[in-house]
Amino acid sequence: MLLKGIQLLRSGLVASPKSYSFRLVCRALSVHYGDSRTLTPAVKEYVEKCVGLCQPEQVHICDGSTAESKVLQSLMLKQGTIVPLPKYDNCWLARTNPADVARVESKTFICTDRKEETVPVTPNATPGTLGNWISEADLKAAIAERFPGCMKGRTMYVIPFSMGPVGSPLSKIGIEITDSPYVVESMKIMTRAGSPVLQVLQQGDGQFVKCLHSVGTPASGVQVHTSWPCDPERTIILHKPAENEIVSYGSGYGGNSLLGKKCFALRIGSTIAKREGWLAEHMLILGITNPQGKKIYVAAAFPSACGKTNLAMMTPTLPGYKVECVGDDIAWMKFDSKGALRAINPENGFFGVAPGTSRATNPIAMDTVFRNTVFTNVASTSDGGVYWEGMESSHLADVTVTDWLGKLWSKESGKPAAHPNSRFCTPASQCPIIDPAWEDSAGVPISAILFGGRRPSGVPLVYEARDWSHGVFIGASMRSEATAAAEHKTKAIMHDPFAMRPFFGYNFGNYLSHWLSMEKRGQVPKIFHVNWFRKSSEGKFLWPGFGDNSRVLDWIFRRVQGENCYEESPIGRLPSKDALNVTGLEGRVDPKQLFDLPKDFWQQEVVEIEKYFEAQVGGHLPQAVATQLAELKARVATM
Repeated sequence: MLLKGIQLLRSGLVASPKSYSFRLVCRALSVHYGDSRTLTPAVKEYVEKCVGLCQPEQVHICDGSTAESKVLQSLMLKQGTIVPLPKYDNCWLARTNPADVARVESKTFICTDRKEETVPVTPNATPGTLGNWISEADLKAAIAERFPGCMKGRTMYVIPFSMGPVGSPLSKIGIEITDSPYVVESMKIMTRAGSPVLQVLQQGDGQFVKCLHSVGTPASGVQVHTSWPCDPERTIILHKPAENEIVSYGSGYGGNSLLGKKCFALRIGSTIAKREGWLAEHMLILGITNPQGKKIYVAAAFPSACGKTNLAMMTPTLPGYKVECVGDDIAWMKFDSKGALRAINPENGFFGVAPGTSRATNPIAMDTVFRNTVFTNVASTSDGGVYWEGMESSHLADVTVTDWLGKLWSKESGKPAAHPNSRFCTPASQCPIIDPAWEDSAGVPISAILFGGRRPSGVPLVYEARDWSHGVFIGASMRSEATAAAEHKTKAIMHDPFAMRPFFGYNFGNYLSHWLSMEKRGQVPKIFHVNWFRKSSEGKFLWPGFGDNSRVLDWIFRRVQGENCYEESPIGRLPSKDALNVTGLEGRVDPKQLFDLPKDFWQQEVVEIEKYFEAQVGGHLPQAVATQLAELKARVATM
């Protein structure tokens, strides 16, 4: 729909939207909740522009209070957006329009003056592989086609929010404008939202990221699902890094509508980080304490639904080890005055994939999510609870189940009860193993960075980069099976560099150069690659994963401490013989298979990486990364 509109605009078949401007003259604010005097002049000006464009019936300035939540929950109950889950404490279930269930990468755009500022421009590049560019004119056309009057008859909510602890020098502030009470309540979980943020804006430099969102109205004017308004045919997510601005239309789903998440924290965040000399990454952060009481912090980048939350909330099987969670999805990392790389979790909650989460796989998550949580697109049970695939069958005893589409379900139905990308949105503070320093305004010191994904063959359980440049190459060449978090349907192995492929805010080649430059800015951590998902020739996992991943963290911990427990290999440093603690797993794991490096596999891997870099990055690829690829190719040839 957007592309058709752009083509018509270019061909002169529709009038250029000359009347559109972000500086529209607005009618007076009609504030029915909150006090407009708490807004800074810049915030008030932004709100007034949005009012003039979207024409809501009234304005609600969010204060973040519990009383406000009760008002909005009552409203959503009346609208049918949520239903209560009386089995738990203050938990709710939302069912979306079936056409609005995941991030829409193909409809997500970055607007810059020149295309190569957003994506590498090469002769053979596949559109969308490393992001989508949109021109200023086409961005304005897209907005003019969708936003004028889109909030008529609705309330406009103004959400002041902080990414990171309020007042921290590592934090950034945003103002989200939305017409969705579901978004308000979710943002109040996922960010620090409300009046304290406005107070910081009043006292500080007044800078904020502008975030405009509307669930939209279909061109026909008819909402198919009145309880979940959206406009899937015209959904679009737009970013303008030069102005720190995000505009999202047509979807109520988390990644598209909770604009503090991927849009701000990663796409806009990464461009701010480049300007200011730090990193905004799709990474969990955990603290691990060994039996001797020493503690380090680790950041790890995995694609969505590849075990980030499970690792961040691990219950170690190795005696004497303790894991504590700082965050499960996003890390902002900056060197301090002493050159140490320190990280904060800019989020305030967990937006986790529900299917696969159980007492067996992630008991910590199960102890976290059944209070003050919004569940989306999971199944419900007749006793007022929820159910999803992977949950213990005891939850099905003596109850009937209603699936995510609102239909009665049984195991004989032949389809999932919960959508594969169904979610829980829950406060991080409820996590039983939340790290004591998770809200430290100075952040936590990072000693190791892990990259990983789902690789069923060829890639060993763990290996270490030889140096920083090699580690950047490992991140750049990451590949993984596609997940349900986006609209991809197949199990194809996809290139997903740094687990950031859908989230780059600027040219990937420049992103690599920025990563390489970090070595000159401070003390960089060690880099590792992990793969929990390698399978045998019979298709069975070779590694038990979950709590036993603490055995890999143990080896990484020892390497950080300088222990000589590795051996060189063509792809990097592998654990030396007997260095990986597999006590108690004898007979269950075969280290030889876990660390086998088939020459034919790695020869093909080099070919795929080489093709990808040439087609997608081309002349934007830094020489240091090209050198790493050439050296890997030469080493593999001698295997």
